[in-house]
Amino acid sequence: MQSKATTVAQYLKELPADRRAAIEQVRAVVLKNLPKGYEEGMQYGMIGYFVPHSLYPAGYHCDPKQPLPFMSIASQKNHMAIYMCSIYMEPDSAIWLQQQWAKEVEKGNAKRLDMGKSCIRFKKIEDIPLNVIGAAVKRAPVKQVIASYENNLAMYGSKRASKKKTSKKAPATRKTNTKKVAKKTVTKKSTTRKVTKKTTTKKSTTKRATTKKR
Repeated sequence: MQSKATTVAQYLKELPADRRAAIEQVRAVVLKNLPKGYEEGMQYGMIGYFVPHSLYPAGYHCDPKQPLPFMSIASQKNHMAIYMCSIYMEPDSAIWLQQQWAKEVEKGNAKRLDMGKSCIRFKKIEDIPLNVIGAAVKRAPVKQVIASYENNLAMYGSKRASKKKTSKKAPATRKTNTKKVAKKTVTKKSTTRKVTKKTTTKKSTTKRATTKKR
């Protein structure tokens, strides 16, 4: 659920009181642990944390005008969510997060992890271990995120190129045309037979006429 807010303050102000309190707590943890170089702002209708163009001029490949995204916090229709590109781009980071989260669940400090490809969903602030969120943020310095992003981009590009090569259609053979020509030839032969039959009929008529004259 994207917001039309242009500033983080405006975004928070638009939220219901309970959602605002939860999002503000998550935001405080993120800002406390955010490595040097990232900036905060509104991105894709959510509170975003990204690598500015001053550090990564190429920007985001989907829209180079946008800075390279790192993470976002959002209030969705049926839940709140934390989006982290690092857990999508780096399998090791995702495994680490799952393991640390599981430990907090065993301690009774969190509910079972509700995780998508790059997002963590929750309905109450008590559902998530903020210490694990903070540690996950701290584990992703700017240089590492840029390197992971470029590696994934290169892999995606090579896979896409190989798919295009595989999907190329083979040139059509001439076998089909040969069959059609053969059919036409057969038709002509059958016509010739019909003409022959007609000629035979005429000959027999001539013989009958000769017999009558005698």
